[in-house]
Amino acid sequence: MGGEPVADAQRTTRRLGLGMMLLCWVVMLALAVWWFSGVESRRANPNLELSRHAAPGAPVTLARNAAGHFVAPGEIDGQPVTFLLDTGATYVSLSRGLAERLGLQPGPAATFTTANGRVQGHLATLDSVRLGGLSARRVAGSIHAGIGDDMVLLGMSFLGRFDIQIRADHLTLSPREP
Repeated sequence: MGGEPVADAQRTTRRLGLGMMLLCWVVMLALAVWWFSGVESRRANPNLELSRHAAPGAPVTLARNAAGHFVAPGEIDGQPVTFLLDTGATYVSLSRGLAERLGLQPGPAATFTTANGRVQGHLATLDSVRLGGLSARRVAGSIHAGIGDDMVLLGMSFLGRFDIQIRADHLTLSPREP
């Protein structure tokens, strides 16, 4: 008889301890998922913090991502996009879906030769393209199905307006000297 309150107290304490330990593990797991998702985002795009408010005409320096590419946030016609810099691309190239979301009007039909072969699409003129403090107006673009919906190939129709310097794992775009 005298041991029942002690046994009940021990069971209650044990349950409380197990509950606290379970809660601790859940919190640690949630923190690990949160931290690793941020690490993965930075590995995929180490330039996420590229300032959209950089001084106009200021050089832009990008770090290479874990896959060896230069990826950065930017804007087309004032709308945020993610650029994959591609010096082998003639145009700023985007998917049909993204072009529709941005309200771009497709121009004349054209055939494009891409890394994945020949694709049919349309030429387009982008009113403005911005990467950090660098911007250009009336940039030649292409709209076709050979590109993922969430990525824009930033080709030479934009890049060719700037000086490009690649050193080790960094690419710097600077305004051209007059």
